[in-house]
Amino acid sequence: MTSDAATVNEYIDSLPEDRKKFVTKLRNIIKKNLPKGFKEEMSYGMIGYVIPHSLYPDGYHCDPKLPLPFINIASQKNFIALYHMGVYSDKKLLDWFTAEYKKSVPSKLDMGKSCIRFKKPEDIPFELIGKLVSKITPQDWIKTYESNYKKK
Repeated sequence: MTSDAATVNEYIDSLPEDRKKFVTKLRNIIKKNLPKGFKEEMSYGMIGYVIPHSLYPDGYHCDPKLPLPFINIASQKNFIALYHMGVYSDKKLLDWFTAEYKKSVPSKLDMGKSCIRFKKPEDIPFELIGKLVSKITPQDWIKTYESNYKKK
């Protein structure tokens, strides 16, 4: 489910009360731990953390008018989702995250390629998410993106 909200605050304000506090806490932990250079904005109808054109003028290869996406948060119908392109593109980071997740959360990891789904918001491992988002700088993401995704 994507939103038509124009701002991140508008997006959060539109959420049901039972989701609002968890999405807000997730947003705050990301903002606290994300390396400098990423920008928070609405991206694909979700809360997004992107590399702005001022740091990466080429933009996203699928649509160069858009900044380079990295992380998104969304309140979906049956779960809260964290989309993290780093775990999708870096096997070492994925392996670290899955091992640490098992130590932090009693429930099984529910994950797609870049999508980490939290069906029980109270099981979101906020401290682990903070560590995860701190591991990749904008420069690291640009390098990984260009080597894995950008058409040569």
